Amino acid sequence: MTKLLDKAIAAARKLPPEEQDCVGAIILEEIADEARWAEKFAESQDVLENLAEEALAEHEAGQTTPLELPR
Repeated sequence: MTKLLDKAIAAARKLPPEEQDCVGAIILEEIADEARWAEKFAESQDVLENLAEEALAEHEAGQTTPLELPR
């Protein structure tokens, strides 16, 4: 366990039980959310690769324009 996570858990232990449950639920939901994003990202690699190839082909064909960002 990292020092930061250990510090956060130590702080959470000082909270009333109901608040500890809330913190625990937030942490577990965040872990589940990260897992869902990782799964979705892994599933989309073929799509992203195809989009990147299309974008490069359009650029090489002169079909793109430079993005001008405001200063």
